[in-house]
Parts: sequence; C-alpha cells; structure tokens
Amino acid sequence: MTYATLKEKIAAEKQERNARYEVFAHHWGRAWDEGVKAAMAAIPKPMTVVDRDGNKVDYVSEGVCGFAWLHVPGNTSFGRWMKKKGLARPDYPTGLCVWISAYDQSHDRKAAHAYAMATYLQLNGIECSARSRLD
Repeated sequence: MTYATLKEKIAAEKQERNARYEVFAHHWGRAWDEGVKAAMAAIPKPMTVVDRDGNKVDYVSEGVCGFAWLHVPGNTSFGRWMKKKGLARPDYPTGLCVWISAYDQSHDRKAAHAYAMATYLQLNGIECSARSRLD
C-alpha cells in the first residue's frame, strides 16, 4: 500500500498494531482461562515424605513441588506486546517468560496450566512453549 505522506503511513501502522494488540489481549485472556481450567482438572499424585527409617514425616496431597512457566520469544510482536503490558519478564538465556505462581507448590497443576496456555496460543498462531521443572 502506498501513502501520500509519512504521517499517513505512521497512522495506518499504528492502527494495524492496535488491532493486532486487541487480538493478543483476547488470546491472552482465553489462554489464561484455559490454563486455570487445566490446572483445576489436574489430579496431582499425592506424595508421602518419609525419613530414612521409613517413618512418615509428611503427606503432600498436591504432589511433588516444582515450577512452570510459559516461554515466548522476545523478538516477536506478541513478545513485545507482553513486555509492554508487563505480563512477562526476561527468560534465560533469551526470550520472555510468564511464571505460573498460583497453586502453591504443586508442579502438576502449574505444569498443566502452562502447557494448556501454550497449546491454546500455538493453535492461534502464537509462537511459545511451556516449560517446567521439579524443585
């Protein structure tokens, strides 16, 4: 498309960007809701903590402890939008991450949340991945 002036081009690009950001906001909200549903539907395998003599020390109904997060490349339009909205922070070694901090220490619920979000976003053309690790 050609524009009569640079000002018109900048205005058109801003309008396109705002429309894209509205789509991102919609998908972000839906992805988060999918994550919450997946986390609530997850059934963590309970964990019993015993000492070296085999005596029961603790029972953890929410399963093993761990972490999960959504990873997004920082050089994408979606990544820039997330950073601008304060939804993501830098991830090591590159990109951005959204830390799933709900669900106490339950690795199973956090991972279910992150993987459900990643699946939804990927199905809608947004590059991302879910990651998790045990504590």
